Amino acid sequence: MTRDALAALRRTLATLQQGPPSAPALFSTGAATIDESLGGGLAHAGMHELYAREGFADAAAVAGFGLGLALRAADTRHIVWVRQTYVDTEAGWLYGSGLSAFGLDPARLVLVRARDPTAALRATAEAARCAALGAVIVELWGSPPVLDLKASRRLALALQQSGVTLLMMRLGAEPSPSAAMTRWSVSSRASAALEANAPGRPAFDIHLLRHRAGITGRWSLEWDRDDIAFADPAPLSRPLVSVPRGQPAAADADRPAERSADWRRAG
Repeated sequence: MTRDALAALRRTLATLQQGPPSAPALFSTGAATIDESLGGGLAHAGMHELYAREGFADAAAVAGFGLGLALRAADTRHIVWVRQTYVDTEAGWLYGSGLSAFGLDPARLVLVRARDPTAALRATAEAARCAALGAVIVELWGSPPVLDLKASRRLALALQQSGVTLLMMRLGAEPSPSAAMTRWSVSSRASAALEANAPGRPAFDIHLLRHRAGITGRWSLEWDRDDIAFADPAPLSRPLVSVPRGQPAAADADRPAERSADWRRAG
């Protein structure tokens, strides 16, 4: 046996002695219907991809769902949010008061604005290696060549070592092979008005496209900022007529209280 072969055998034996890798810890979404389907929640120490169902029309819904997951994963720790500047142009800037109303203390947020996908991924990789962070969010536009399967695997390895959770928001892109633990399609939905016809909670329709355990499903959720948790939606105050997507019923056009809160401000 050569020296190199012996060294390889020793490394293999050392790995076997350590036993199988432990499963990553899970964090709950707060919504029992989803958590039960996922076996307890979503995994820390990994990447979760979020796609807008209707392009930039659902950009705010993707950001809201991603921020909610980040808050659940981070607990009280800091969150790094990396945004490609083109996303600012198309979807609007993040608004501090809106973030606060959503349940995030802006003092816990580190915002990074990157001029292109390469700079955004570099900043994301640096944040992914920082074990002191609770979660990292990155927003990218399109399908840049720099974000290939190899790049996503490098990110996944960094996350496994640090224990950080990454929410990757993909706008203007179609799902493609990656090292993500889960992949979601997200859109906004009508929300039920609160007492005195106050604006309802942010509401989402989500579709789990991919899960490493083979789980898929569709759910409707609301975000409860007081509990910092997702919840099953409250019943609407009145029946809604089904219409083709992108063509809201005229009767609903005058009821802003029943629409998802948009916590972005146009740039």
